This record gives sequence, C-alpha cells and structure tokens, in this order.
Amino acid sequence: MVFGRERIEYKTPDQVRLMRRAGLVVADALAAVREAARPGMTTADLDAVAAKVIAEAGATPSFLGYHGYPAVICTSVNDEVIHGIPGDRVLAVGDLVSIDCGAIVEGWHGDSAVSFVLGPDGPVSHDVPPDPQGGGPGVPGVDADDVALVRATEAALWAGIAALASGRRLNDVGVAVEAAVDLAGGATGAEYGIVEGYVGHGIGTAMHQPPDVVNYRTSTAGPKLRPGMCLAIEPMVTRGTDQTRVLEDDWTVVTEDGSRAAHWEHSVAILPGGIVVLTAPDGGAERLAALGVTIASL
Repeated sequence: MVFGRERIEYKTPDQVRLMRRAGLVVADALAAVREAARPGMTTADLDAVAAKVIAEAGATPSFLGYHGYPAVICTSVNDEVIHGIPGDRVLAVGDLVSIDCGAIVEGWHGDSAVSFVLGPDGPVSHDVPPDPQGGGPGVPGVDADDVALVRATEAALWAGIAALASGRRLNDVGVAVEAAVDLAGGATGAEYGIVEGYVGHGIGTAMHQPPDVVNYRTSTAGPKLRPGMCLAIEPMVTRGTDQTRVLEDDWTVVTEDGSRAAHWEHSVAILPGGIVVLTAPDGGAERLAALGVTIASL
C-alpha cells in the first residue's frame, strides 16, 4: 500500500516478517565482521566476511551494484562518515571503523550499521562507561574520546528508535536523536557534530524510500507515525564539524575538518502493537526496555 504525497510504502505484517528475515541476515553479517576485525586486515577482507554470510543465507547484497557501488558493505574509517569502499586499506589499532550492510530476501530489504574502535585484539567494547579518571577503556593505542563517540552515537540511535514508540510525527525521531547527542556531549564536555547532509530513510521493496528521517530538530513535523511504516534510523555523529565532502571516488563521505565520525543504523517497523527492530537479533528488546519501551510481537 502506498499513501501520501511522499508515496510512503506501508507494509502488511506478512511483508514485515519478510523484512525481518532480511534484517537478521544483516545482523549476522555485521556480527561476523565485528568478530573477524583485527589490526592487519584490509577493509576488503571484511567485505569478504560479509559476502560469505549473506551468500550462505541465500540472500542478496543490497549494496553491490547499487548505482554502481562495487562492494557488499561500506567500510568507513576514522574521518570517513559513510560509503567508504572496501579495498586494500590495512586496519590499525586505534582506527574507528563504521560498517554499513544491507541484504535482500524475496525482494525485501534490511539495512543496518555499526561502529567500533579497533584494539590490539579486535573491537573494543564500549558497553561500560569510561574511567572517571580519563582512562577510558584502558586499551593501548585507543583514544577514549573515540570510544565515547561510538557510545554516544549508538545511544542516539536507540533514543531515536524509542521515539517511534511514543512519538506522533516523524521529526520526533530527530528531536530525540539531537537531544541524546547533546546529553552525551554535555556529560563529557565533548562538542559533537550531527551530520545533516545525509539522513535515514524509509525501507522496504527498495533500500531507500520516502520518507527521509533526519537526525536533528526541524520546524517541519513530518508525516504521522502509523502502523506499516518501516524506517531506517541512522545517526552520523562527529567529534567536530557537521560539514562533509565527497572524495574523488564519488562515494566516500569524509568530515570537512578531518574529525572522526561514527555511524549506527537499524531498520525498524511500526506495527499496530508497537515497534520492533528488524535488524536486531532480539528485536531491540533489551536496549528498548532500558528506555521504557516494550517491543511488539511479530
């Protein structure tokens, strides 16, 4: 069903279940990439890991061939915000790595992204708060401020997702994301930038659909949130400017001032009984419970 001036595609519960299958493939691929990531690997090595998971699931990569994109995942490192192309770049301790992945099952898409800082033995956990004395995770070669950025961006993602459960209009998501970024920055004294040139989106029979989902407050309330909407929420946050530019490969987006960036994303469905995160293995139950939200059954 398609309604409204933006031609939003509203999904039936059966269609959402197909999207859930695609979302779980993406979740598995991202988990495998994170598990495999080590210093000395190339970004092309990570692409191969994701490609294998998607192929073994009988799914199709969303990104490969999309407007000519040459890889299965996007691997954006340090000042690269999004759309970094996997290649011969060798990862090192201290790199901030963002991985974006999409997959298709029976014509329906899932899309998700994660960020992590690479330590000597793999990605550094950011689940525990930093040392109040400034030691951060205590991992040699890792900047605690990068770990804090990753944590803040993920928290902003979940705040935006939770807003889908309680909000009335789409820009309630942007309000929640910006508030979460401001809160995180205020707690640490960091000045974060929210990238405005790239936003979240509707998702379904195409990877990118109306409506746009911005990550900041606007004067426009946006369309009403209603069952059948499926949305990719994806804040992109930097340790500096919100201004970006595109490199000569016509894909890779970097921060204008060279500051590091993090990117998190989930695909989320609004159902008659609430919301469910299609690209989270548990449907988002654990993280949303901490925000007072119970996920809907699917």
